[in-house]
Amino acid sequence: MLNDYFFAQKEWVMRLLLAIFLPFMAFFTIGRPVAGIFCLILQLTLIGWLPAAIWAVYSLGQYKTDKKIEKALAAR
Repeated sequence: MLNDYFFAQKEWVMRLLLAIFLPFMAFFTIGRPVAGIFCLILQLTLIGWLPAAIWAVYSLGQYKTDKKIEKALAAR
């Protein structure tokens, strides 16, 4: 149980670093390839990199929340 917690934390940190440095890759890790392609196009512009990184971090937060909800519903 404790091992699963630490693995989940490592996975979250890895995805967060990806979202900051390579925002488009974060979308591919959460199963949203179309958003990843759009984010890559946004990221290719110099001005678009910062909004792409913010969008990726926000999407990771939503992904984590969705996973918690799915886990809670599955436990019912």
